[in-house]
Formats: sequence, C-alpha cells, structure tokens
Amino acid sequence: MEECCSTKAAKKDTHTEDHHTHDPHDHSHDTASKTTVQLFLPAIISFLVLLSGIGLDYFFQPEWFSGWIRAVWYIIAYIPVGIPVLKEAYQSITHGDVFSEFFLMGIATIGAFGIGEYPEGVAVMLFYSVGEVFQAIAVTRAKSNIKSLLDQRPDEVTVLENGIPKTVKAEKVNIGETIQLKSGEKLGLDGELISEKASFNTAALTGESKPDRKIKGETVLAGMINLNTVSLVKVTAAYKDSKLSRILELVQNATAQKAPTELFIRKFAKIYTPIVVFLAIGITFLPFFVVGDYQFKEWLYKALVFLVISCPCALVISIPLGYFGGIGAGSRNGILIKGSNFLDILANVRHVVMDKTGTMTEGVFNVQEVHFNQEFNQTEIVKLVNALESQSTHPVATAVRQFAGQADHTISLVNVEEIAGQGLKGIVNGKELLVGNFKLLDVYKITVTNKPENKADTLIAIAYDKKYAGYISIADRIKENAKITINQLKALNVKTTMLSGDKISVVQSVADQLGIENAYGDLLPEDKVNKVKEIKAENQTVVFVGDGVNDAPVVALSDVGIAMGGLGSDATIETADIVIQDDRPEKIPMAINIGKQTKKIVWQNITMAFMVKAVVLILGAGGIATMWEAVFADVGVALLAILNAVRIQNMKF
Repeated sequence: MEECCSTKAAKKDTHTEDHHTHDPHDHSHDTASKTTVQLFLPAIISFLVLLSGIGLDYFFQPEWFSGWIRAVWYIIAYIPVGIPVLKEAYQSITHGDVFSEFFLMGIATIGAFGIGEYPEGVAVMLFYSVGEVFQAIAVTRAKSNIKSLLDQRPDEVTVLENGIPKTVKAEKVNIGETIQLKSGEKLGLDGELISEKASFNTAALTGESKPDRKIKGETVLAGMINLNTVSLVKVTAAYKDSKLSRILELVQNATAQKAPTELFIRKFAKIYTPIVVFLAIGITFLPFFVVGDYQFKEWLYKALVFLVISCPCALVISIPLGYFGGIGAGSRNGILIKGSNFLDILANVRHVVMDKTGTMTEGVFNVQEVHFNQEFNQTEIVKLVNALESQSTHPVATAVRQFAGQADHTISLVNVEEIAGQGLKGIVNGKELLVGNFKLLDVYKITVTNKPENKADTLIAIAYDKKYAGYISIADRIKENAKITINQLKALNVKTTMLSGDKISVVQSVADQLGIENAYGDLLPEDKVNKVKEIKAENQTVVFVGDGVNDAPVVALSDVGIAMGGLGSDATIETADIVIQDDRPEKIPMAINIGKQTKKIVWQNITMAFMVKAVVLILGAGGIATMWEAVFADVGVALLAILNAVRIQNMKF
C-alpha cells in the first residue's frame, strides 16, 4: 500500500497533473462537495442495522434470528460501508496495486463472515469507514484553511471606463486599466497606486493586519484591503499572474517536495504490506504442521486479527498530514515553505547566515553627509551621480534620489556598467564617472586623498575624470525586532553569521548592536559563496537569508534559502526555498520552530503507531486480542495520529 485514502488531499493539486492517472485514494473533491451528514450517512445506516442485530443476538434472542436470516441481516449492515471499500480494492488491483489497505480490510472482514463472526466483520469495516471519513475531512479542512487564507481575490472589480465605473470579472481586466477601490474592498489584481495615498490591510499576504500606508506610484497587490477613502489603482499584472495567484499555487504545490521521513514511510508501506499478507497466510496454515489440536477457524481468526492490526494506515495518513499542517502553519504566519523536505531541514538548522541590507536592516538609506574636494562643484557632481544612480535599482540609488530630487534626464550617459559588489561606471560629457565603494576606485587606480577611516556609515566614493572627487555617506536603520530575532536564534542553539558587501566597519557595527557572533564585510558575491562553503565544511546545516536574487549563488549553495521581502521581487518567489512575505526578521526563528514542531509531531505519530501495534500484535499472537482490539490498533491509532497531526495548524508560534 503506497498511501492511505486521505493522503490524497495532501497531494499537489495542479493543472499539470495527469487527470487520467488512476488514484484510488483521491476522494478530496467528493469530500469537499458533500455535507457532513452525507459523508457519514452510510456509516449511520450500517451502525443502526448492526446495533439492531447485536440487540437481537444478545438481548431479545428471537428464534427466527438465526441461519440465513441472521447472515443476511449483517450483510445488509455491511453493504453501506463495505461495498465502497471493496470497490476501491478492486480498482487498486486492476491498476497493479494489489496490497492496498482496502484489500487488507476486504479480506479481513470477508474472512470474518466466512467463519461466522458477522458482528465483528461489520464492526471492523464500520470503524474503518468512519476513520476514513474523519481522515478525509481533516485533510480537506487543512487544504481549505490554506486556500481561504491565501485566495482572497475578489471575482469582480470596478473598472473606470472614460471616468464611468463599471463592474467586470477580475480575470478579464487588461494591464493598464484603472480600478476604483472603495473603502473596505479587496484589491483583485496587482497594480500601481495612482491616488496620492492610501492605507491597506495586508493580512492576506503577510499574516500581519497592521495597516500599510502606500503613496502614489507604489506597488499594491491583489488581496490587500483598502482601509480609508476611495483609491485608484492602475493594473500592472494579469489576474493569473498576480503575486497572490502565484503564492496560492506555490503552497498548494508544496507537498510535491516530500520530506525524507515521508518518502521512507511510503517505501516502507509498499514493501511491508505484502509481507503482512503472506505472514497472515502463514499464521492460518503453518500451525497445521506443528499444533496437535489444530482448528482452521481459530487460526484463521488470529490471522484476520493480525491483518487488521498490521495495516499501516496511521503512518501513511498522519505523516503527510503532519507536514501539510506545518506548511499551513507557515502560510498562516506569512511564511511560504515550498516543500515538506524544507521543514525537515529547518528542524535541524545549526547555522543561520544572513545578508545585512534588507534582512536585518530596513534597506532604506538616507544621505547623512556630502563631502567633496574643493576643486569639484558639489551641486554639479551630485547631479551627475544622481543621473548615473538612476540606472540602478540598488537602495543607494533611492537614497541619492531622495537627497537630490528627480534625475536630470538631459544628462547624456553612455557605456553605463554595473560592477557586481563594487558600484557603477559611466561616461558623462566624455569623462569617466565612477560611483561605488573604495574598492571600485582601487580597481581603476584612482588615487584617494583623505580617505575617511572608521566611519560607521556606508560611504559612496566618487571619481570623475580619473580624479577622486569625494564621498557621500548614507546610513541604514536596523529593523525593529532584529535583536529579538538574534536572541531567539541563540535560544534555539543556532549560530549566526552576517555577510555583506558593505564595508567591514558598518557590518561590524550592526553585528555588535544585534549580538551576531560572526560578521564579514567588503565581500563580493563569490566571497560570500566561499564563506558559506567554509561553514558547510564544518558539517553544519546552513540557512541563508537574503533577497534571493543578488545572492542567488549563496542561496543555491545553502541547505535552505530564505528570501526576505517576497512581495517585492518576482524572482525571489521563484528562487528561494522559503519566502518571508513581510520582511520581518523574527519570522526566521519562527520558521525554524515550525520545522521543529512538525518533526516532533511526525515522530510522535510514528512512535505511537509502532508501539500500539506491537503490543496488540503480541496480544494477538497469544490469542488474547480480538477483532475489537485490532480495530483500535488500526483505526483508533490512525484517528489519534490525525488529531495529533492537525494540532500544529492551531499552534501559536
């Protein structure tokens, strides 16, 4: 048996799946479309007929209730719950999966009827069916919770056509059209705010209900709720390409990446189940050769008990559900985890390596000081620097623009080149302009006079016409809760290291304020790779936290790449293993804690299932356990494991 019936709801639900591939366990759509009463109706009918049969058997005991009438009575009780299972067993066999749990339940219950144990045969199938319904409901609810959490897109939006508001389907809105968003309405598509300012609730995307103020020109995303006056938004992405659509698809597909524990249990079940069937055959017939008073009925009963006990449903149902619950818990807290395998890695993390800018600091720079040599005109050089920086998306460019105003586009720039980890180069008025760190000036052999030392701010060095012009100092603020994050990581016994392309004095200053153990500055992208390689050489599980784009080589090298600011970059969502949607650093230890709790629950279920089954198997071998104990060892343990697995979805981290 490769997987149990409710594992199906933990499978990825994508358009790329082959819908013609038979999956006998996939009832998630049926479960979702039926009411609770409809789901339990077959079990209720079976239970009432069984209960009346037991009453006639042991209390009223009428003479007519015997022979074929008694057998037919219990067959009627068996049909509502037994036929669906036998049908599944047949379909599994026709598709090559002979030893499924449906097959086990089928031969166990039919065998019970064969030796005259009618009530027990019905009871085993009844409890199994009830367990299956509970399992299906649990997984369907887990999926719907995640979907309702993320799929906040309204079906219709109000579009302005020649100034006249018109309600249309969101999926039919074109890029460039203008949406009118009233107070309290959800935005249906990604866009750019064209009103002067607005305030939004971003809980659907970040898990954080704190209002987020936006100004004209800033990006707003599908799922955000307008909190104040009517706002206008220009659509920048189609409905199917919105961030929320991609996030929803990401989470629904997350279970495609299986954890090693989950993969092992599936392989184990595939080998284990046929072994169980052949052992049951041995229990039935082998005693004939060694037991003096061998009775076929007695040993067949023991074999049937053994079959029911041995069914590994609790493992193959609860383990995927546990991991799915962990992914759901992350989603609810604004942490997108791309697969259950990353939950396992997070549980074992020993070292978190992080970028500085935008991860532990806000990445919002402000100019602190402008210092130029006397031979240069400060106003003119700042204009040229602003024009060159306008060619870059780096936070430094934003700081310069805020200081100098909009770039003068009449300035002629040619041969503009961005040099990774160093800065920008361009030709202005036939003269070379360099803007970056002092390493850039060293590369171009610019003689630097009066170089500032031991400044805690980030320095932007400038050279014009082969001469050192001066520098602009900018400063970044440390994020709120960044220090708490480092303390929480230390409490989890996780080491911390900061890597940055910024100068070492700035990096060390931030590290000292936060309590980060190791800090390295003046690093190029390849230097960061080498540092991470050194850490991995110590056999430590490494998580790298950065923007997921500029640090792509380090993200690829680390065991888990976590992207901060997933709302800001399309590429981040594609490249990172985990996306923290709201830039909050405290989500890093939270993600690790979710991984640890998920793994703990999974191993609790594995231990409980094996221990209970082992005890009941021993009792069964000694002739003490009956079908009733067998039912508990199978369905009872499966239900307990499921209840334990769904617990993680309600935990607070």
